[in-house]
Amino acid sequence: MSGATGMVAAGHQKTAEVGAEVLRSGGNAVDAAIAAVLASWVCEPLLTGPGAGGYMLVAGAGEQPTLLDFFVAAPGHGAGEDHAPLLPVEVSFGDATQTFNCGAASCGVPGSPAGIAAAAERWGTQPLGDLAAPAVRLAREGVPLNEPQAYVFEILEGILCSTPAAAAEFTAGGRPLALGERFASDQLAETIERLGAEGAAPFYTGDIAEAIVSEVQQLGGLLDLADLAAYEVIARQPAVAEYRGRTILTNPPPSAGGALLVLAFSRLEQLCPEGIPTNAQLLEVIDEVQALRTAQFTAGLIDPDFLRRFLAANLGSTTHVSVIDDDGRACSVTCSNGEGSAVVVAGTGIHVNNMMGEEDLNPLGFFRSAPGQRMPSMMAPTIVLAGDSTVELAIGSAGSNRIRSAILQVIVNVIDHGSGVQAAVNAPRFHSEGGTLFAEPGVDLSGVEVGDRQLAQFREANLFFGGTQAVARDRDSGRCEGGGDPRRGGAAVGL
Repeated sequence: MSGATGMVAAGHQKTAEVGAEVLRSGGNAVDAAIAAVLASWVCEPLLTGPGAGGYMLVAGAGEQPTLLDFFVAAPGHGAGEDHAPLLPVEVSFGDATQTFNCGAASCGVPGSPAGIAAAAERWGTQPLGDLAAPAVRLAREGVPLNEPQAYVFEILEGILCSTPAAAAEFTAGGRPLALGERFASDQLAETIERLGAEGAAPFYTGDIAEAIVSEVQQLGGLLDLADLAAYEVIARQPAVAEYRGRTILTNPPPSAGGALLVLAFSRLEQLCPEGIPTNAQLLEVIDEVQALRTAQFTAGLIDPDFLRRFLAANLGSTTHVSVIDDDGRACSVTCSNGEGSAVVVAGTGIHVNNMMGEEDLNPLGFFRSAPGQRMPSMMAPTIVLAGDSTVELAIGSAGSNRIRSAILQVIVNVIDHGSGVQAAVNAPRFHSEGGTLFAEPGVDLSGVEVGDRQLAQFREANLFFGGTQAVARDRDSGRCEGGGDPRRGGAAVGL
């Protein structure tokens, strides 16, 4: 969609519509993003929710670029080391499989309620209760599952049916909800309403915190009241890359994805200083960056000086919302519940994340993170600034380890190929990892040396390759365009 003065791109049509309505009512990009994120808790309930965590990047319109870190933290402040085992579940994407772990031991400290409240206080211009109202309504009325969401429910059946509470929330007649069936939750509606009216306090030091801990601990998890009480939202200075005369702002350490993305753009600029990068050059960069994600890399992320040292040495179930308002302010926010732990908190509709069981976030081994330590996410909400520091593009993606390669390819499509935003998002993608080259149909592999890799050629576009939501603004006309990723039912709605 193009030609608007403000734009929202999100992982579901209704999510984007909620954000756009806030822009129409005079809210800014952050107001719109908050309302859209809350709506996504209902529209994309297996990808995000109040038991999740995330990051929000804000820039433009005179704002000091700031990354708000409200990602999941490791538990264990007050509990012992004994816990129930992780429950492994194999998830099939049709042409690839991936093992995820759920159960109470997989639950980390949720950050989303705290992040929403902090963003509203820092940048919001409309009452949080008003921004929460559309999500409350959707939760009570129910949202029919579209095709991508039905697919997510289908492939996560092993998790959804692993506990009676998860089955009660997400299944019907012993099977996951299917295409056209409504996901509705009065309890989730009440929880969102409480967040709008009371802020984050009940989730961290009040009755909701007690309910979360009670549910997790009786099932053998580590999360306790001390973990929730100690949780803090952290404002960080974004990581920065320069590419084609633009400034790319993204997620800094201790997140892993942003640091790797900064290096990828810097390497690509060196490898192809002008012209359009070939897929062979993109693959070379993706391979090089992936190889640098070592145990030493992960261990070093908590060092405040890590990004400077890393670049100096090397240069020689998630959803995303992107918003640009009519003042040119951009908000890029990525949230994730992983695949969910199957721990659903009685009376709240809260499905707690499974980040402590995510192999991608625990490359050094499970239960190695110190209590309170942020998990090293691949999520990388990103904003591209033109040479005059105005916002040109706001983008982010879901997709686990595929996030950085998805963002890299979409930005190259926009900047180097001159593609429109929707076309750039739709274009086929590839990803290289673990000795396998994954490719969607239509990817040009001519000139690409597959070498010893196994080639996994997907038969159709797949959510395995991420869910990239992007919005762009023409600096001369101020008109916006957006692209919602069809791989995950994404949509763009403008003013």
